[in-house]
Amino acid sequence: MTSFVLPHEVHGDGAHKVFAVHGWFADRSAYAAVLPDLDRTSFSYALVDLRGYGEARDATGAYTTAEAAVDLVELADRLGWERFSVVGHSMGGAVAQRLLTVAPHRLRRIAGVSPVPASGMPLAGEQAALFTDAAHRAENRRAIIDFTTGGRRPAAWLDRMVARSLERSDPKAFRAWLDSWAGEDFAADVVGSEVPALTVAGALDPALSAEVMRQTWLSWYPRAELTVLPGAGHYAMDETPLDLVRTVEDFLRADDPGDTRAGGAT
Repeated sequence: MTSFVLPHEVHGDGAHKVFAVHGWFADRSAYAAVLPDLDRTSFSYALVDLRGYGEARDATGAYTTAEAAVDLVELADRLGWERFSVVGHSMGGAVAQRLLTVAPHRLRRIAGVSPVPASGMPLAGEQAALFTDAAHRAENRRAIIDFTTGGRRPAAWLDRMVARSLERSDPKAFRAWLDSWAGEDFAADVVGSEVPALTVAGALDPALSAEVMRQTWLSWYPRAELTVLPGAGHYAMDETPLDLVRTVEDFLRADDPGDTRAGGAT
């Protein structure tokens, strides 16, 4: 256990505590588009910067999902959060699943938005080169974002996403994170977890598709649910923010006693 504290900001003062964990291409600003419409009465959201990103851009570390899970538990202790839920985007979804191995008794629910499965995402050939070189090539980052959103997004948005990614991530940490989320397989450690798990897939995302979610999350977790957002690719926070907020918060609310609203669609 380290003394490192993940940089974070808390929104809301609700009893249901929720961590929001970003993906490979962004810091906690990845959630900027959904912030105005979060339910701050029911929930308290802590948005974090993982090591190598945002305010933690210069932080040293192993840059692994396992390390991030430990960092989140330590932050929960500092915030006084005995139990909490976790929402994770892409790489952050792998971090959420790592928490199933670190502190399953403290998790209320996990929600993955286009989450990388616990089995990793093995890359080979040209695809491996595309992702590996993205650490120092802006055009590679742009190509990845364009592909995973179905080639349908405006050029200005793609440019803005790339600029944010370059500004708010350390290249060496960015490269190291790839080895963890893509190359590590810890599925055997989480299969059968009874923690309720929601996976949200964007219909326009060819990489982490609904079918991939059925083969992983829905086959591993007995209490898993899948929601497909028709208008989204890999970045539902930006592409369909209102649909995402409603989907995730309905799922989180289903944990609260007396709530009768649906937890999500399959």
